[in-house]
Amino acid sequence: MTTSSQPDQPDQPDRPDQPDRPDQPEQQTQPDQPSTARIGKYLVEVIAPKCIGAASCVAIAPHTFRLNEDDIAEVIAQHGDDDPTILLAAQSCPTAAIVVTDTETGKQVWPVSVNPPDSSA
Repeated sequence: MTTSSQPDQPDQPDRPDQPDRPDQPEQQTQPDQPSTARIGKYLVEVIAPKCIGAASCVAIAPHTFRLNEDDIAEVIAQHGDDDPTILLAAQSCPTAAIVVTDTETGKQVWPVSVNPPDSSA
């Protein structure tokens, strides 16, 4: 007699579309919320409303970025790519939707803020 139940396994929801991938925790990026992760010396943030899904970041740094089901880039919270590759990927974004901050100095590395010269001198 054949049975379809598997008594040796704990009860788990049947989710074949959601494979168990502990190295890539599922992130649900809301349209108005950034996707953020600290990777290497950088804090990497994707500003979802600015992302147009060009995927240049994914092409350059596939261990740091991926497109979600809405074709919006998000940061993969894992080891990621090396720091220069992450910065290059951010610089490749046509809408500057990726913000990179150096966690050692606290300064935003990309996009570079241009402050007007101090006119009080």
